[in-house]
Amino acid sequence: MIKLEPFTEQDFERFKSWITNADELFQFAGTIFDFPIQDEQLKSYLNMTDKTPFKVILLSTNETIGHCELNFTGGINRLSRILIGNKKMRGQKIGEQLVKKMVDLLFENPTLTMVDLNVFDWNKGAIKCYQNVGFSINLAETEDLTINGKVWTKLNMVLTRASYVK
Repeated sequence: MIKLEPFTEQDFERFKSWITNADELFQFAGTIFDFPIQDEQLKSYLNMTDKTPFKVILLSTNETIGHCELNFTGGINRLSRILIGNKKMRGQKIGEQLVKKMVDLLFENPTLTMVDLNVFDWNKGAIKCYQNVGFSINLAETEDLTINGKVWTKLNMVLTRASYVK
């Protein structure tokens, strides 16, 4: 089991330790940060009014094992920057718990009918995690990006309130 708590300046060093190269950073965060991540970038991130970042805490040990963000840019309710940073904790269905917790937070708003997220097509583990929660690929919103000379295909995935099963 996990819980979410606000991401704060006290979390910066751990957060930075999870991102070891520019490709990992782009996969996780898109263009919001530059590699290597600096404290000033993270301070600016904390001040963004359209993003609510959290640290992910494993209840059994009280260890911070990940990061996530609810993003409200442009009127879209989006799950963003989802990372199980502690690599030993990956592959244990914690990502599914995390995504469900994030969706539950967004769906506390009774007028919200849909949430979305973006993921790269080669990130099969993440795609499976999101599909297990009920997200489906929105083929109309795919986009090819060139990252360090390689084409990365960004997929958009959506979940409607009507199709969400807790």
